[in-house]
Amino acid sequence: MAEIVYMPKLSDTMTEGVVAEWHKKVGDEVKSGEVLAEIETDKATMEFESFYDGVLLYIGVEKGKSVPVDVVLAVIGEKGEDFAALLEKEVASKGGDSKKEAVKEVSKEETKSETKADAKPAPVADSKPAVTEAPKASQSTSNDGDRIFASPLAKKVAEEKGIDINLVAGTGDAGRVVKRDVDHYVPYIPAAGNFTQAPVGEESYTEENVSQMRKVIARRLGESKFTAPHFYLTLDIDMDQAIEARKAMNADKNVKISFNDLVLKASAMALRKHPVINSSWRGDTIRRNQHIHIGVAVAVDEGLLVPVIRFADSKGLQQIGAEVKDFAERAKAKKLQPADWEGNTFTISNLGMFGIESFTAIINSPDSCILAVGGIKEVPVVKNGQVVPGNVMKLTLSCDHRVVDGASGAAFLQTLKSYLENPVTMLV
Repeated sequence: MAEIVYMPKLSDTMTEGVVAEWHKKVGDEVKSGEVLAEIETDKATMEFESFYDGVLLYIGVEKGKSVPVDVVLAVIGEKGEDFAALLEKEVASKGGDSKKEAVKEVSKEETKSETKADAKPAPVADSKPAVTEAPKASQSTSNDGDRIFASPLAKKVAEEKGIDINLVAGTGDAGRVVKRDVDHYVPYIPAAGNFTQAPVGEESYTEENVSQMRKVIARRLGESKFTAPHFYLTLDIDMDQAIEARKAMNADKNVKISFNDLVLKASAMALRKHPVINSSWRGDTIRRNQHIHIGVAVAVDEGLLVPVIRFADSKGLQQIGAEVKDFAERAKAKKLQPADWEGNTFTISNLGMFGIESFTAIINSPDSCILAVGGIKEVPVVKNGQVVPGNVMKLTLSCDHRVVDGASGAAFLQTLKSYLENPVTMLV
């Protein structure tokens, strides 16, 4: 008996999916557990295995197409089995809603023949070109009596620049000269009496479909920014001792600690002392998380993923560094699983490696705070009354004012500052 395969819900946040690749084609045998297709969710591309044995009779979603969860993805059954009634029943059960659009006609050949039979000649449009009359107010006259159409602003700019407007080619309506034509005009010095104007550049653009990941990023960050009342706290961190501590740790060739690892560990320890920062707004309640799961923003081609370092306060720097590296590699290869990016209680976004000195980040729901980390910059600083070279890093904490007050956010940053400016205290 034929069975319908639906677009699966592969994560809690998934509402629609894209078929990135079909591993089977109509007529192929399919066994339970075999990979049927690759589905692009809002976070990653995941392999989707068949639940049934049989033959792939029908593909309901073309490669590259986006459809909602629970739409008909395919039909699997016995070879030659009639499944048209099954699809009709499916459409009827959905009440003829938008999911009906995902069910294609079973007989493509019949559809093609009907289309050809019913085709009617398209009406032929009048080939006479429309004549657009240039605005009379913008007309001027050249020395030989021919009309030159130019906007008042274009004529004014040409006069200021000492440009003969009669030599400027117009790109406006009906060849009208506009300001951009004057701005782009390049006088041509002829070699043999040729006064043809040098060509101007062409405007062009390309468009691309919005990926599932980018759609979800737009929706979730829009909800966060326009729902949670953000405020921002920025603090300078003296990183001299952190630099020396990292250098000493990395002297062991088997150890590779990054500044991001130090920030992540220090943040986890500071969250333990300031649990209000490790909270989230839940409408009628505020959730105070006892566990510390830190999301680490990772940039990929399609957008941003936030895998989670779980129980970060109980892990050492090497373990944190190894997990972050593994997540980054799997994120770029689209190999992350839903369990990897769910459950964050706090988030860190680091753009220091891109040379960004400071920035503000949008809170990653359901967190109440996100820490934006800038790069370490060598600047003059005052120590013991003397101006000396120093290494400073800027941290900016974005806070949801429904949960966190200014004093609470400032206290958290001061604790974080003390850990980073004296890393040995993280060992106590």
